[in-house]
Order: sequence, then structure tokens, then C-alpha cells
Amino acid sequence: MPRFVDRVVIHAHAGNGGRGCASVHREKFKPLGGPDGGNGGRGGSIVLVVDPQVHTLLDFHFHPHVDAPSGKQGAGNNRDGANGSDLELKVPDGTVVLDEEGRLLADLVGIGTRFEAAVGGRGGLGNAALASRARKAPGFALLGEKGQSRDFTLELKTVADVGLIGFPSAGKSSLVSVISSAKPKIADYPFTTLAPNLGVVSAGEQTFTVADVPGLIPGASEGRGLGLDFLRHIERCAVLVHVVDCATLEPGRDPISDIDAVEAELAAYTPTLQGDTTLGDLAERPRAVVLNKIDVPEARELADFVRDEVAQRYGWPVFEVSTVSRDGLRPLTFALWDMVSAYKAALPPVASRRPVIKPIPVDESGFTVSSDGDGGFVVRGIRPERWVGQTDFTNDEAVGYLGDRLARLGVEDELLKLGAKPGCAVTIADMTFDWEPQTLAGVDVTMSGRGTDIRLEQTDRVGASERKVARRERRRPGDEE
Repeated sequence: MPRFVDRVVIHAHAGNGGRGCASVHREKFKPLGGPDGGNGGRGGSIVLVVDPQVHTLLDFHFHPHVDAPSGKQGAGNNRDGANGSDLELKVPDGTVVLDEEGRLLADLVGIGTRFEAAVGGRGGLGNAALASRARKAPGFALLGEKGQSRDFTLELKTVADVGLIGFPSAGKSSLVSVISSAKPKIADYPFTTLAPNLGVVSAGEQTFTVADVPGLIPGASEGRGLGLDFLRHIERCAVLVHVVDCATLEPGRDPISDIDAVEAELAAYTPTLQGDTTLGDLAERPRAVVLNKIDVPEARELADFVRDEVAQRYGWPVFEVSTVSRDGLRPLTFALWDMVSAYKAALPPVASRRPVIKPIPVDESGFTVSSDGDGGFVVRGIRPERWVGQTDFTNDEAVGYLGDRLARLGVEDELLKLGAKPGCAVTIADMTFDWEPQTLAGVDVTMSGRGTDIRLEQTDRVGASERKVARRERRRPGDEE
């Protein structure tokens, strides 16, 4: 049986960047022709794209984990690795993207609208790109950056011109079925409609869409019944139509009380698209009232009795219809089209009322250094953390290059200002170092063999001598050697 899914949580993992290549060009009579290692390829990103053939989030319900391909490793002879292809996820029109804390990331309305949900990692530079005056033939390359991993929520909000609202079994599905070609499930028990039903209605030469959304009970704004499913799908409707069951036999219910109950839930509901002025606030949307089931004699008497009172109380147009005998349907469809067209014509231009979601500018040059409370320090910042992730710590020359980069950024100076002591632990990303301020960094030094760094060798020798002296001091007089 087909299922309608309008809310899912996606676990997205963008592709990692490919590793750069450390290679030296060699040919006959040119044993050292210079570095020629290519760069790694960029990791694939995960992109959401609105597709007109997709109407539900069902595929993501069964497959919530999505992974984009990674970039390929660079190669010698200046050959860059292939980029990982972007993974495009097709979503329905009207999909809203929320982050882990429920904040709005994107509102995807309009065929072809795209949103990059997770960014692929950068490829690592090969040694050809790392060559400089000081490092003419680097013996290392940078690792690829990890792709972005994030969880986000997709919510589908029906895009329709008219939303039919009312209590369960008020006849909303029947009304959609007779004024359009839609074939929703219809039965004589509450909550027959578990998902929105969309129909296209013709009013002369004009057409508009009507959505029959799940029924409402008091407390829906707090999640009772199918209330949140109901309320979510009317946020985008230009006109709201109260469908009232005039033939109900439930005690304590009448057209006035039913309308008041629905309006109370609308007033208590906080839309997900807060700040979205596309169609204005829910309270400002045009309303109409449909007194349904007048083919039943008692229902027709009740409709005739309350029609003027409803019109006077709310100031909305009131229509008496029957989905069985088709009475009053034609005037209703033409009136709804007039309301939709008049309301949309009064709105500002689309470009000025569509919410534009822009990423917050990121200052990659910034970093912070703070104490960890244990005598060590923690360095945070986009660039330092990225550099650590791109460093091959099995290669001394790569570690020396990282030290130069951090020193030029100002990390060494900041540690000195905060009173860091030699040998204290400094943590950047997931790596912890023993800080050695005596090691020259950020300056041109004489390079040793490929893949090595003379500064680290000196530091190791000094550290070994200090440890030997410390061991001698700990020996007591008279101890045997």
C-alpha cells in the first residue's frame, strides 16, 4: 500500500577530499626533475533538488543515510585526482530543511530549486603545489579534508492555493473528489484522511489547486490527533475554507462551535516558517465557510438557520453545498478562484517576499586559544583545525610545514601571551602536541632530506638529553649504574 511521508531525518555524509601526491619527476639524464605530484580531487557534496515527479519523502524514510563519493588521490606527472560527483537528492516542491536544533536552513519552493545540504571536503595539495623558495622539492603532500557530516530534518508542506480545514468526517475529501479529478479515500469514520490530498480545480478557463488535509480535533496545536500533520500543510495555502458538517449527530457540536475550535487551533499554532512573509500570517489569510451535506433535510434546515449568523459573526462568505447532489459546487469554485487571485494580486512581488536564506559569513582567518583547566591549551578555528586534518604526522617535513603555518597565523604568539610553558599540551582538533617554543617556526630554515625536518630532529635530541639528565638526578647516591 502506498504511504505518504512528510517528515524525515536525514543523516548526510559528504565525500572526503582526495589525498595529494608527493612525487618527483624522473627521466633519463634528469633524475631530479622537480616535484610533479598532483592535487587530490574534491569530495562530492549532497544537494537537495526540487523535482516535479516527487510528491513524498517516502524514499528517505527507508533510506535515511546518504553518502556522497569521495575525491580520488592525485598522481605523479602533475595529474590531479578526479572530483567526487555531487549526490543530488530529489525532493517534493514545498520541502523545508531544518537543522538539528529546528532552525530553518532552506525553504525549497519552485521546480529546480537547489540547496547544498552537506559540503564535500577539499582535496589535498600535491607537492608540486607546495613547492616554494624554501622548499624546492617537498617530500610530502597534504591529506584530503573530510567531508561535512550533518543531520537535518526534511518537512513537506503542501503547496496549494486553497486549504480545506475542519473536523474529521466533515466531508473535505468528498468535496475534493467532486470538484477535481482527485480520488481520495472516503469513509464514514474519523481520520479517514491520513495525508493531504491535492486536486486541480477548473473555474472556467482558470485553474487552482485545493488541498484536503487531515482532520482536526481540539488540542491539535499541541500535537493531539493528527493536528500537527493538519496544521503543517496549510501554511502555504492562500485561502482557507472551513468545511462544516451540518449533519453531525455528536452532542455539543454545531457550525459555530466547530469554526471557533478550528480558529483557536490556528491561533495557537506556531508555523515552522517563522518570519516567512510569502503569504502573510495565517490569521490574515482569506477565509470562506462551506456548510456541507445539505442533501440531508435536517442539515439543510440547520444550514439555512445559521448561514446569516455565520456571515455576520465572521464576515466571511458562506456557501451551502452537497457533494452527493452536487448542489452549490459551481458557485463555490468560481468564488474560490476570485478569492485566490485577489489575495495573490495584493501581495508584494515574488522576489521581495520569498525568504532568502544566506549562509553566515565565516572569517576563516580567526582562531581562539583557551585554557583547558589542566595546564594545557585548546586552539579552535577553521583554518588550524583544517590544517591539522590535512597533515600526515608520519612525515616530519609535513609536521614542520604545519608548524610554520600555525606560527604565521599567530598561534605561537598567542600561546606565549597566555603563559604557555614548554612541554604543555596544546590541542587542535583531535590532535594533542607537546609545545616546544624553542623550535623555530614561521621562518625559512635549511631543509634537510625529503620527508624530514632538521628542527624536529634537533628537538628530539634536546628532549632525549633532558630526559637522560633527569634520570641521573633521580638516582640516589650509591645506586649501581
